[in-house]
Amino acid sequence: MHRTTLTRNLLLAASGLAVATPAAADFLADGKAGLELRNFYFNRDFRQDGAAQSKAEEWAQGFLLRYESGFTDGPIGVGVDAIGLLGVKLDSSPDRAGSGLLQRDREAPRRAQDAYSDLGLTAKLRASDSVLKVGTLIPRLPVIMPNDSRLLPQTFRGGQLTSREIAGLTLDAGRLTQVNQRDSSDHEDMAITTLGAKNIRTRHTTSDRFDFASASYQWNERLTTGYAYGGLDNFYRQHYLTLQHNLPLGDGQSLKSDLRFARSSDDGGSNVDNKAFGAMFTYRLDAHAFAAGYQAMRGDTGFAYVNGADAYLVNFVQIGDFANQDETSWQLRYDYDFAALGVPGLTFMTRYLSGDGIDLGAGRPDGKEWERDTDIGYVVQSGPLKNLGIKWRNATVRSTNFGNDLDENRLILSYSLALW
Repeated sequence: MHRTTLTRNLLLAASGLAVATPAAADFLADGKAGLELRNFYFNRDFRQDGAAQSKAEEWAQGFLLRYESGFTDGPIGVGVDAIGLLGVKLDSSPDRAGSGLLQRDREAPRRAQDAYSDLGLTAKLRASDSVLKVGTLIPRLPVIMPNDSRLLPQTFRGGQLTSREIAGLTLDAGRLTQVNQRDSSDHEDMAITTLGAKNIRTRHTTSDRFDFASASYQWNERLTTGYAYGGLDNFYRQHYLTLQHNLPLGDGQSLKSDLRFARSSDDGGSNVDNKAFGAMFTYRLDAHAFAAGYQAMRGDTGFAYVNGADAYLVNFVQIGDFANQDETSWQLRYDYDFAALGVPGLTFMTRYLSGDGIDLGAGRPDGKEWERDTDIGYVVQSGPLKNLGIKWRNATVRSTNFGNDLDENRLILSYSLALW
């Protein structure tokens, strides 16, 4: 049976059961719905010589309506989730398009559409502490991290089983078959990222199967370890190990350690061969947080991940992923929470990253790059404007022997409203 037909039938069955039985009380009463508004201005200035486009600059309004039902009563509970997405163009032009905020026009690819939308439906079944979802998914696991850094989030279609039958242990397994990118309303087969200097070569252009499995165990309130597997059919297979540990050091002080290791290899249709190691250590002192990160890529290619998605890497930041072939990179970061000065909701972050040793091929000198990011955000904490947020994100990227030189600014106004 076609997956969309199966999802539709499950949704109809769930709705019919909720209406026809007393279990509707749980189905409806335990449900929740919310509306998120995003007003997003994006400006990226291309600074390198010979750039095909001088800048990408667009302004758009996004609407995200989310609904999660409860479950019907009984040994197997039935429920429904839904997400409605709408993006509206406020300002764009063919010479400034391509920011990732808006969908390109099919008949005039250099021009952004006036609006684009999508409706995602998900059927879900619960037995004990295990939940099966089929339909639109936004899974967040080390091997698959949907991107939500623009107007609307990236979503997938597929099935996912999550089990928490054992205290502290979370198990996930599933398959994704299609992707809807952050600036699109088209559900398409998936591909592998080609950004940067990863030296990844493939014999296929797309895949309709991404299989994943994950196990995460929280040993105690301080230590969590995990293993995850992800495989994009005909492209790559990936094994991921993670460890997070938080060590209290006294009043208002702590040291957080975040260690990650991934091994990626080809799946018969590519040359993927990569070992990725990352470590981030964060020392927190009251409202201050000081962090240092290290990341190393080894093997015949850079790090492999699904096109359009994020990579679960400590040095995956606003613009760059620092995951090119043989690249070694480090990061210094500082955060401050102004609640300590009596301004709750106001936060500040700045970081600097540098990477070198990038293999650009025989006869070419190694590539280098650096990125500097700054975020300032404020969320209203009370009153009629509670949950209204404003954030300014600034980034500068420079590279040697490869890549783009960029100056970027993003201004985001957001507002979240619980409908029930």
